[in-house]
Amino acid sequence: MPQNIEGLALLCIGFFIIATLYSSVGFGGGSSYLAILTLVFTSFFAIRSTALVCNLVVVSGSSYLYFKNGHLDFKKFLPFIITSIPMAFLGASFRLKEHIFFIILGAALIISSLALIYQTYKVTSSQEVNRNYPPYMNYILGGGIGLLSGLVGIGGGIFLAPILNHMKWDKSIKIAALASFFILVNSVSGIGGLLINGTFEIPWLEASGLIVAVLLGGQLGIRISLNKLTGNSIKLITGILVLIVGMRVLLINGLGTQF
Repeated sequence: MPQNIEGLALLCIGFFIIATLYSSVGFGGGSSYLAILTLVFTSFFAIRSTALVCNLVVVSGSSYLYFKNGHLDFKKFLPFIITSIPMAFLGASFRLKEHIFFIILGAALIISSLALIYQTYKVTSSQEVNRNYPPYMNYILGGGIGLLSGLVGIGGGIFLAPILNHMKWDKSIKIAALASFFILVNSVSGIGGLLINGTFEIPWLEASGLIVAVLLGGQLGIRISLNKLTGNSIKLITGILVLIVGMRVLLINGLGTQF
């Protein structure tokens, strides 16, 4: 962590901006928290733990407001949750070697960022058409993304939402609500896996500032979303940022490439 007030203040501002951007499209910001924390934390257990806690803070408020506004369909969301919770717990329980962790994290960030960028160029009509898929697809998607989420230490909504939008699974606001709730339950499950495995590590004194920052940013972002402001440009900017940092994490932290 930064050893001075100025450094911590800058980090809090960064987390506030990330929480605002991500929550406006139903995400918690875990992928970018991870990317930034790899630059300031020495322990990747602390990286995973802190990112999950910040994720949980953001999406708790988002999920409540989505529910309050009638966008959370628990019956339709249940298949994703049933399989994702145990798989996220399992993923978080793995003791990955540090370079393997960074390789998975970097690759996941790059893939999710490209999916987000791709989405912004596929929006050609304001009318949203929903397709019907067999129920087992929801269970498979929930379990697979839950496992990946637990491995890298994020809620997984940033992986799930691009897939569902591409599939035209439902209206974008419903997908954003599912992503938020999906992140919520998987963050709780992931924290549980870290606790059971003895790898939950967070510097509470410094992290308290980050938690306050993401709480405020998350509340601002979800209100932008619910006021029907477009999230397309936000997705594009966020995707580009995540792509840049994901490549850095993969090449430098994961593969040890020197520039």
